[in-house]
Amino acid sequence: MGKENTKTITTNKKAFHDYFVEESLEAGIELCGTEVKSIRRGGVNLKDAWCAVEEGQMVINGMHISPYEHGNIFNREPSRVRRLLLHKREIIRLYGLVKQQGLTLIPLSLYFKGSLVKVQLGVCRGKKLYDKRADMAAKAAKRDMERAMKERNR
Repeated sequence: MGKENTKTITTNKKAFHDYFVEESLEAGIELCGTEVKSIRRGGVNLKDAWCAVEEGQMVINGMHISPYEHGNIFNREPSRVRRLLLHKREIIRLYGLVKQQGLTLIPLSLYFKGSLVKVQLGVCRGKKLYDKRADMAAKAAKRDMERAMKERNR
C-alpha cells in the first residue's frame, strides 16, 4: 500500500474464505460526501459485494454504505451501484480475465490512503467445498502447534 498514511476501514473476510485470490490491485471509488462521512464512522459492509464491467466502466455492486445520520436529503441509496476509478487498459485486461478464464472480481478491503477512499480488488477463483475444509484444517493445525509451543516455552 506504499509509504503514504493508510488506515484500513474494513476487510472482506468472506472473500478469503470463498475464493483463491490470484492477484490484487488498488482502485479509487466514486462516492458522495455523506457516504464518505458514513464510511469514516464504520458504516460499510463488503460481505456480498462484487465487481463487473458495465458499458466500459468498472462498477461495484452489493456494497452497503449505511445512510449518514445527519445527511438529510443528501443521503444516497445504501446499496447503489458505485463506479470504480481505473485506467481504461486495466479495465480491458480485467474484463478479459473475467470473460475468458472464468475469474471473479471481488473487493477485498476498503481503506483510506491519505484522505482518499481506496478499494483493494482481488482477481479470484472460486473454492470448492474440499478446498475450504483443507484450509480450515490447516488453520486448526497451525493454531494447535502455536498453542503447544507457547505451553512448552512456559
